[in-house]
Amino acid sequence: MLECFYPDEYLDSAYEVDYEGLYQKGFRGVIFDIDNTLVPHGAPADERSIALFERLRGIGLESVLLSNNKEPRVKTFNDKVHSRYLFKAGKPGRTGYCKAMELMGTTPETTFFVGDQLFTDVWGAKRVGLLTYLVKPIHPKEEIQIVLKRRLEWIVLHFYKRSLRRQSAGR
Repeated sequence: MLECFYPDEYLDSAYEVDYEGLYQKGFRGVIFDIDNTLVPHGAPADERSIALFERLRGIGLESVLLSNNKEPRVKTFNDKVHSRYLFKAGKPGRTGYCKAMELMGTTPETTFFVGDQLFTDVWGAKRVGLLTYLVKPIHPKEEIQIVLKRRLEWIVLHFYKRSLRRQSAGR
């Protein structure tokens, strides 16, 4: 039952994803959440995020920022990283993810998603058939509605990690 929320991969940071390896496997587009995935909540693009998007362009990966935030927040971040973006995306609804793929000219088979929340980011991406990367939140300071969701995420992550241990033991 909880499997619909399980990420395909769980990493400490969006900066640990093997983007080159994914490109070699045929992926051509990446959709990112911004807040607490690439920078702390509400923070501007920093040197690390700017360098990541330069790296992605060098690899040949298309990118879209997909955020439930309002345009001023998303545009300000994007002005430094120079990606495409969608604001007020309505995650976990499918529409934003599909629109992002349309902007990149990719399909679910050639697109992956990187975000920090199970119930919006991962679940929405899984609903359209994307490979999903859940990353640990960059900073503990978050809005109250996100803090409450995090409590529920801990439960799902407990069962996710337990399923991974069982898979490892069965090999």
